[in-house]
Amino acid sequence: MRGEPITIRHPKPVIGLLGAPGSGKSTVARVFADLGCRIIDADQLAHEALQTERVKATLRSWWGDHVLNSQGQVDRKEVGKIVFNQAHELHRLEQLIHPLVHQARQAARQRLFESPPCRAVIEDCPLLLETGLNHQCDVLVYVDCPEETRFERLSATRGWDRAEMQRREQKQLPLDIKRQSADYVISNGKAEDQLREQAEHVLHQIGV
Repeated sequence: MRGEPITIRHPKPVIGLLGAPGSGKSTVARVFADLGCRIIDADQLAHEALQTERVKATLRSWWGDHVLNSQGQVDRKEVGKIVFNQAHELHRLEQLIHPLVHQARQAARQRLFESPPCRAVIEDCPLLLETGLNHQCDVLVYVDCPEETRFERLSATRGWDRAEMQRREQKQLPLDIKRQSADYVISNGKAEDQLREQAEHVLHQIGV
């Protein structure tokens, strides 16, 4: 974990969550929300950006009409097939989506900073370190979870086998780097009431 003193640079503390796929970052985010924090969900922002008219038109011009479903919405599975093993296609998709997500995040933060009931802002982003979003956070929390528990979750919720889990992890920074980058560690191999105690401890430590 980082040893430097924590400085809160925003009107409300911004807490970024780190962890492996299946570690339960979204579960921990919801626990923080139950304690009066508010969540910015990067996946949700990206999904919303994907369905804007500008993005839909651009994707059709790149890849054809089949990227839209019968309701005229972007078919994420079709897009996934295209970018899955084509780094250049993934890169240009990210170049299209990321600025829109950034704008939406900034607007969401400003609303939450001005909201008196909000104790802290929780950034739930799968690639927080990889995208540099950690530099926009005041506090980093690593969500620790046993590998077997993560596999059971991912198998049940996403249908992943071990090879897929390992492949996804290899596309992210190593877990030891994520853990060492964090200010606090929350163990998610425990009952939810223990998660609440750990989250409350973090909030108490940073003074909110």
